[in-house]
Amino acid sequence: MDRARPKLLADVSSVVCPSRVPRPSDGSAACRSDPDVTAHFPKLHYRVSERLTRRTEPVRPTNSIATGAGRRLIEVSSCAGGWRIGIHGAGLAALSEPAEKRSAGRPEILRKTGRLLWDGLLEPEHDPLVIWIFLRLFGAIYLFAFASLGVQILGLIGAGGILPVDEYLTAARQGWGVVAYWRLPTVFWLATSNSVLIFTTIVGGALAALILLDRWVRLSLVGSFLLYLSLVYAGQIFTNFQWDLLLLESGFLAIFLTLHSRVVVWLYRWLLFRFLFLAGAAKLLSGDPTWRKLTALDYHFWTQPLPTPVAWYAARLPHRVLAGATAATLVIELGVAFLIFSPRRPRAVAACAILLFQLLIMLTGNYNFFNLLTMLLCIFLFDDAAFGRCIPVWLATRARQQAAAPERTAAALVVSIALVIVPAGLNRIWQTFTKTDLPLAGTLAQAISPLLIVNPYGLFATTTTTRPEIIIEGSDDGKVWSEYVFRYKPGPVTRRPTWNIPHQPRLDWQMWFAAYGNATQNAWFVGLMRQLLRNSPHVAALLEINPFPDHSPKYVRALLYDYHFSDPDTYARTGQWWVRQLEGLYFPQVGLVDLPPHEP
Repeated sequence: MDRARPKLLADVSSVVCPSRVPRPSDGSAACRSDPDVTAHFPKLHYRVSERLTRRTEPVRPTNSIATGAGRRLIEVSSCAGGWRIGIHGAGLAALSEPAEKRSAGRPEILRKTGRLLWDGLLEPEHDPLVIWIFLRLFGAIYLFAFASLGVQILGLIGAGGILPVDEYLTAARQGWGVVAYWRLPTVFWLATSNSVLIFTTIVGGALAALILLDRWVRLSLVGSFLLYLSLVYAGQIFTNFQWDLLLLESGFLAIFLTLHSRVVVWLYRWLLFRFLFLAGAAKLLSGDPTWRKLTALDYHFWTQPLPTPVAWYAARLPHRVLAGATAATLVIELGVAFLIFSPRRPRAVAACAILLFQLLIMLTGNYNFFNLLTMLLCIFLFDDAAFGRCIPVWLATRARQQAAAPERTAAALVVSIALVIVPAGLNRIWQTFTKTDLPLAGTLAQAISPLLIVNPYGLFATTTTTRPEIIIEGSDDGKVWSEYVFRYKPGPVTRRPTWNIPHQPRLDWQMWFAAYGNATQNAWFVGLMRQLLRNSPHVAALLEINPFPDHSPKYVRALLYDYHFSDPDTYARTGQWWVRQLEGLYFPQVGLVDLPPHEP
């Protein structure tokens, strides 16, 4: 009996505090693994000794291992902190007693459970390396976003652009008064000149580069968030996309991620879950028959805004394959998304499914940095152990050296942020299903809504089954018309679909939306026609072909066509990727004198 006691204590010690747990980077003592645990775990020693004195049969080492593993499955947290559930608590003791009795003599069950859920790693999760990698790649995505806006911002909202931002902010101030400064939080209240617009995107890109290079990261994250928030509001309809909101929400959390709190890691998982789950819920709640009948992908590849060359081939797949892919989309968004909150191994399965899903979207559609950002968020579904074999040792060491346990003030700040974001996110989900607000969470979400840090989502709630396209033409005499050709959207039927990831041509995207309505519903379209009649160089720079490079046209008009992907035979005979048929007039023939003064 006495000879069995040291063996049992050694077994329990090796399970509760395994020696392979890495030591904290700050040099503090890590969990101990020496056999004599009595000095370090007096309560555990007392409880084990008490049970040994009550037993009348020899103690088997397998039973002692099962006991330790049972407690480990309940704890699954670090003895150095984090989201911890103490092993010595009375509540856990009460819970672990029945489990230990049931598992006595059956350690294989616990081993299989540990292998199934935790990949056999019954130890705390560590993520300083995950955080380090995320911030570097997130800086790259910020850089893509600022650069993409920088090359088109003057044509969109500059002084000679489609929707000049100075007129927009002036109208907002006149209509709302001082409240406008809170409803539209943007630095462009200070100045709106073209040089300021360009300078803002340059500074934003420089801050993003600092994040990428691991220099002044926290300050750069704050600056990047504020500048991109300013651009989103200044961009009006041209920056009103869900990936802009996702980037802002991710960027806000990234500021606090530098505190190395696991609370923020969980907030990122909460964000990824909301984004995916709301996308799936919106599809079913919309009542769109293409999702209910699993025919959405029969139309999606050729009706989406900017298809890739692969989309032409994907559209030719058999219906049963497309129906299966449609069903898989709903399963991932409505089912697999819940695995985000599961233990290590099922969470990794969810990550792989989401990554594959986003990769397939990238292959068939141009969605700028959206898929890259969504894929990057999946990194929080892993921990450092998952990257241990593929990351150089020096890089892992550097990441751990930068990580430090958050100070008490920082930890309190992160918890306060969570107490805002989680209820506001719950309210967003509640709104999707009920169209109402939760009593307190709704008020909270409304209060912080101008900051765009907790947003509604619901991509592709409905699927279009036709593809109308607007073709703009100009003329010097009203008889001979020449077509304006956009850079990325379908125009000439022989032009092959192209790639533009991670860039988003925002005018091309708005032309796709405008085609499903009319010019009256898209007031910005008048601004586009006005600037084409003026031959604005900034707007012309958004196009691939301007048929009037040296002078302004006298008239412009817009025709509406119905576009389809060509079939293989047509492509083989004519080289056409598209076939189109004229549907009618979208915007009548006008001259500059026919257009009213600009009204924001």
